[in-house]
Amino acid sequence: MITIQELLFNRGLDQTAKTKLVRHKDNRSDLYNLYRTDRAAFLAYQSSQSKDVFNGVDYIVSFIGEEGLLSRFIGVYKLTDRKQLANDSFEYQMEEVKPQFDDLIERVIIKWENAISWHQWIKNKMEVIEIHPGLHYKQFTDYSDFILNFDELKEIVTKQYSDWKKMLSATKGIYLISDTKTGKLYVGSAYGKDGIWGRWCNYVFTNGHGGNKTLKELMAVDPTHGNNFQFSILMLLPRTITDDEAIKKERLFKNKLGTNSFGLNNN
Repeated sequence: MITIQELLFNRGLDQTAKTKLVRHKDNRSDLYNLYRTDRAAFLAYQSSQSKDVFNGVDYIVSFIGEEGLLSRFIGVYKLTDRKQLANDSFEYQMEEVKPQFDDLIERVIIKWENAISWHQWIKNKMEVIEIHPGLHYKQFTDYSDFILNFDELKEIVTKQYSDWKKMLSATKGIYLISDTKTGKLYVGSAYGKDGIWGRWCNYVFTNGHGGNKTLKELMAVDPTHGNNFQFSILMLLPRTITDDEAIKKERLFKNKLGTNSFGLNNN
C-alpha cells in the first residue's frame, strides 16, 4: 500500500512539522469547479473557518472530496498568519508550497479515513487509490453530474480519455455553453453519428467557436475567449432521433432560456 504520506515526505514535506490533512466537501457548491475557475475564491473559502481548526498548524495538505470517500489532492499550503475576527471566526494566511508537489496536484486520489472528520493530523495514514496520467480531470460518472471547463474538455478530447469518449459518443443531446465572463448562454444540439462527443470535439478543434457565428465574433476580438466557456448537457436524445426532431428540441431550450434574445444564439 502506498500512502499519501510517503509521496509527500519523499518530495520534501517536513516530517517534524505540525501538518493536517484537510478534505473540503460542500453539498451547496461544486468546490472542484471553484478551484479550477476561481482560485482566489477557493483559497478564501479554505482560509476562513468558523472554528480555530488550524491553530498551531504549520502546513495543511488539501484535498477536495469526491464520490464516497475518494479525495483529490490539490496542494500543500504553509500557514503564515492567523487572526480571530469580530464574529469569532478565524482567518488564516496561507502560501502554497511549490514546486515539489506540482506533479501530484489533481492527479492523486486517496481514500479518506474516518469520514466524519474533515481535518486530521498527518499521522493518520491514508491510502493512495490512483495516480492519474496527466490531469484526467473528473472521471465520467453520469450525464447530468458535470460541468466541464474548456481546458478540461480540451484535455479530455486531445488525450482521448476512454470513459468520456465512450459515454459522450453513445448519445445525442441538447447541450449548454455558459460564458463565465459575460454570463451569456448558448444552446446547441448534437445529432451527428458521433453524438455529443463529435460535436464537442469540433469546439476543441476550432478553439471554442464550433462554427457558430456569434462565438466566432467573440474569438475574433479575443482568441482566448473560449477559455471562459463551460459545457454541460441539458437533455439526452435517442440515437434514432431525426435531425429535424433534434433541432426542434434545441429550439425549445433556446426559447426557455432566452438565448436568442439575451444570449449567444443567433437563429
